[in-house]
Amino acid sequence: MAMLAIDLDPELTETERAAWETAHRFAQEVLRPAGQTLDKLPAADVIARDSILWNVFKNYRELGLGLFEESGDLSPHEQAHIRCIVGEEMGWGDTGLAISLGVANFPTMVARMSGNPALIERFPAGTLGCWAITEPDHGSDHINFDGAVTYPGGHQDRPNCVARRDGNHWVISGQKSAWVSNGTIAEAAALFCSVDLGDGEFGGGVFVVPLNEGGVTRGKPTDKIGQRALNQGEIFFNDLRVPADCLVVPPELYRAAADRVLCLANGGMGTTFVGCARAALELAISYAKERVQGGVPIIMHQSMKSRLFKMYQKVEAARALNQRVVRINTTRETPLLELAIASKVTSTQTAFEVASDALQVFGGAGIARDCPIEKIFRDARISMIEDGCNEVLGMVAAARF
Repeated sequence: MAMLAIDLDPELTETERAAWETAHRFAQEVLRPAGQTLDKLPAADVIARDSILWNVFKNYRELGLGLFEESGDLSPHEQAHIRCIVGEEMGWGDTGLAISLGVANFPTMVARMSGNPALIERFPAGTLGCWAITEPDHGSDHINFDGAVTYPGGHQDRPNCVARRDGNHWVISGQKSAWVSNGTIAEAAALFCSVDLGDGEFGGGVFVVPLNEGGVTRGKPTDKIGQRALNQGEIFFNDLRVPADCLVVPPELYRAAADRVLCLANGGMGTTFVGCARAALELAISYAKERVQGGVPIIMHQSMKSRLFKMYQKVEAARALNQRVVRINTTRETPLLELAIASKVTSTQTAFEVASDALQVFGGAGIARDCPIEKIFRDARISMIEDGCNEVLGMVAAARF
């Protein structure tokens, strides 16, 4: 489909085109078929030793897709563009696997933030990680920094996961919820948790911690309606002792660090679900050209042309917003969370609406479990809840105005 191809952008550099070609081939040949296979498996079988999931991780590392934007020869603007190019193709291939591969790098990212050579060496690139932030009793609470979405007179209950200082170590106890991406398979965690300040007061902190040592247990993989290729599950910390330098961001710096990571995560979600929306649109157009009703392909009917154009319009608008947001937040010294939230909310809403319209284009064929659009519809629906539900994120963004 020429109107959706990367060729619409004639100013791609050689590096950017190489990134696109590699990412698209990986999405088409690895991510999409693997995602369709894993979607049909029980949650426990997705992560079994003989699962195709492990080949996906292996191929991703071998291709070095995460390394394009890290080239020292690229400007921040070029890094942002490549991040959008690669992220969209990954989302086009399979959103669940795209999120899993993206979040796997979080512990390495946090270790690098520390500037501590020992931590950087302990959590190198290729470490299979997770982002442990959400808790059973505290989902959106963790992004409600100013209480902007708290009902008047309401309050947060005691944290589910707390770190307390013990000499030259931190002792971490408590639970992270069933929605931690890569939670039951990760080797390490970028852990956002409460820090005991004494006298019943708590602050926030960012740790990088190993998960394959004593003091950590896991729940069973979460069985979900969509993004079934994305492993998620509970993590239990049972007095896990880690060296003091595993605290990368102390309470006094937590707000700024959390903003920065949320900007990265929400911008990434925006990119991923632009790709998801594009995948749904492409399937709908292709089917509309093949399906004959009234003696002609249904794309010849005026109502169908109108529906498909509106879908196309939404995808292009979401892409334009996301690319602007990623560019601004990559090049600014202080990224803007409200911008990143706008991208996440717009792209995920677009993905759901376009997938729903695509399902309508397919009609009865679209509701069959072996039809690709049925899976994309389920995958897109989850996106408006994960990484902060859209309604709460919107109120958090509005509080910044």
